[in-house]
Amino acid sequence: MKKAVVLYSGGLDSTTCLAIARAEGFAPCAMSFAYGQRHEVELAKAKKYAPRVGAEEHLVVDFDLRRIGGSALTSDQAVPKIGVEEGVIPVTYVPARNTIFLSFALGWAEVLGAFDIFIGVNALDYSGYPDCRPEYIAAFEAMANLATKAAVEGQGHYRIHTPLIHLTKGEIIRRGLGLGIDYALTHSCYDPTPAGLACGECDSCRLRLKGFAEVGLPDPVPYVGKEG
Repeated sequence: MKKAVVLYSGGLDSTTCLAIARAEGFAPCAMSFAYGQRHEVELAKAKKYAPRVGAEEHLVVDFDLRRIGGSALTSDQAVPKIGVEEGVIPVTYVPARNTIFLSFALGWAEVLGAFDIFIGVNALDYSGYPDCRPEYIAAFEAMANLATKAAVEGQGHYRIHTPLIHLTKGEIIRRGLGLGIDYALTHSCYDPTPAGLACGECDSCRLRLKGFAEVGLPDPVPYVGKEG
């Protein structure tokens, strides 16, 4: 099995992406980040469940984007609970996050001798982040093949896989269920309680709940007021 680096946050999309990489015949090397995010329960789930969801290896990279700020996810700024205005990039956008994550993934891929990187970005049911669009992914892939020793020396051609990019949240969940994912092992909320309960009101929770409603199933993770 060829190795592939999979960006794995512990959330619904990245876990589905990891399962897809495995189903496509890759040995998934999961990469997670402790970057000062307020929703640390997601990372805790990633650390706990990476082997269970199919990761062959799991690397956690630790750095602190709170020192930069600029996002409700890396500061004490309130996470919006009233939905996202169309055409407006919300305050939960983390400056350059996917560029930073993909750069780490590219470095690890080059060391591993891997030329495939999976990322669970989505351009349909998403919050409008600019680093989730197909044109951004194409630009990063082009850069990767210009900026690495392995590519320049002709050892291989880097490909950024985005298997979820044109799927609705419901379609993502159906795909994951078909691959045997237990979504109770994932977390998506941007503003969980100290006990790890999802708020049910942030944009990430809204999109997740919308997806489960589309497939006619309850979300298996606990929400505030619905712990039982």
